[in-house]
Amino acid sequence: MPKGYWIGHVDVINPDDYPAYMKAAQPAYEKYGAKFLVRGGKHDAVEGKARSRHVVVEFESYEQAVACYRSPEYQAAAEIRRANSNGDILIVEGAD
Repeated sequence: MPKGYWIGHVDVINPDDYPAYMKAAQPAYEKYGAKFLVRGGKHDAVEGKARSRHVVVEFESYEQAVACYRSPEYQAAAEIRRANSNGDILIVEGAD
């Protein structure tokens, strides 16, 4: 079964309060087996526009990735993220 991934591109607009999102999201990540492959770090926008922060999170399946995002635990944390950042999040199915 292919894995599932969250791909996030984020501009943090309130760095003082953004860590509250990361802390609030931790229970959902643990519950759904999230594995962070990329979390910030250097990047080079070789084509198109880029945001200041990029994240790739791996899950055991696409369904698990969707369930985590839609979970009450994550949605409560997402409210904090939305208040302190602008971004795009995609959920994609990995290759076999």
